Amino acid sequence: MEGHDKRIAIATTDRQIMACYPVMAELRPHVQEDQFLSLVSRLAQVAKFQLAFLFDGEVKAVAGIKVSEWLAGGKYLEIEDLVSKSGDRSRGYGGALFDWVVRYAIEQNCDHLRLVSNVSRQHAHRCHTKRPTSQPRGRGVRALRDLGRTKW
Repeated sequence: MEGHDKRIAIATTDRQIMACYPVMAELRPHVQEDQFLSLVSRLAQVAKFQLAFLFDGEVKAVAGIKVSEWLAGGKYLEIEDLVSKSGDRSRGYGGALFDWVVRYAIEQNCDHLRLVSNVSRQHAHRCHTKRPTSQPRGRGVRALRDLGRTKW
């Protein structure tokens, strides 16, 4: 993932959020384009939801994430959505975005990384199953202190 035109960032402008829509719609087809911006904005206000995206000439991968905290377990980053653009899958975009999200969680002083996943879509989970947060079904939770010693 080298090159001057490739970057990963949090979508902070309306334009960046809308640029994420075509890729996110592949994972969440029930979300209509004319409702996407207001939905993401509302989720940002009420749940601290953010869109992280990988840009390589166009948006190639998107992750819906939020940082929150449990009384019992401390601060965590939750990955609610993670999708690469069809036609560009298996090119490392999803893995690069996932790795960036892990680093972002560490920068945010999170204790845990939580992956919310519907594993009934096995073909969509090849990238995730290689990552140390994965569990057979449901929600994978991994202590970030363990990830520092893990290579993938």
